[in-house]
Amino acid sequence: MKKILVTGGNGLVGSSITSDVKIGKEYDLRNIEETNKMFEKYNPTHVIHCAGRVGGLSANMNYKGEFFYDNIMINTNVIESARKHNVKKLVSFLSTCIFPDNVEYPLTEKKIHFGEPHNSNYPYAYAKRMADIQIRAYREQYGLEYVSVIPTNIYGPNDNFSLNSGHVIPMLLHKMYNAQRDNTDFVVWGSGTPLREFIYSKDIAKLSEWALDNYNEAEPIICSNSIEISITDLVDLLVKEFNFKGKVIFDNSKPDGQFRKPSDNSKLKSYLPNFEFTPIEIGLKETISWFIENYEKTRK
Repeated sequence: MKKILVTGGNGLVGSSITSDVKIGKEYDLRNIEETNKMFEKYNPTHVIHCAGRVGGLSANMNYKGEFFYDNIMINTNVIESARKHNVKKLVSFLSTCIFPDNVEYPLTEKKIHFGEPHNSNYPYAYAKRMADIQIRAYREQYGLEYVSVIPTNIYGPNDNFSLNSGHVIPMLLHKMYNAQRDNTDFVVWGSGTPLREFIYSKDIAKLSEWALDNYNEAEPIICSNSIEISITDLVDLLVKEFNFKGKVIFDNSKPDGQFRKPSDNSKLKSYLPNFEFTPIEIGLKETISWFIENYEKTRK
């Protein structure tokens, strides 16, 4: 009988996935004994591993040691404990930041280890890369059907809307909410020129459930709509959705991060040619509504 456990079950993606058990912060997955206790208690047959320490540009630059240690321990422990407890199938989440900084675009699954990641988040990126190595090694030695998915920038309800450690969409959304409420300027880090690909959390939840049942290649699979949008255009969408009438300021003294990292979703399309991604206008509208309705209890 199939029993699905999701780590990071209260988070951005995990909260949208259909499963039997969702694990939040009840267990410290950096600790192998606690991780083993979790598997012993729930005895899952299948796992979607979403848990990790994540954050935006500022958090990645300021807490490099913590981001490396927390993520490499969480991934190592969950994958090893899943193996020891006879988990049949595991889907592990990677990130597009694992790709090399200097690499020919678009990004494909074959280019993950072609060079150093961007210096703004290389500790997190290397920790995530090691999950790919661990899964490959375990497949080869133990014959396990463990796989990895690489989503682009995920956004949606249940995100971390922190002004200090949030990713770009939730952080900007929260900043605009405050600017609207307080009648102040809306200040955006950087020039606004960088390009990003965003995917709605409900879409990536569907894709991870699909991967659990249908994907079994050793090579990871990129989960993206491969549509780029500039930070400036994203800000314009937020201004429109909030009907913001204040002043928008781009602070060029702050870093931009990587300029762009366009992905090639050919592999995904070969499996799911008719998959319909949620347009960012709709995803943003739903995320903003959720944030306003749940403001008091959001992570911020």
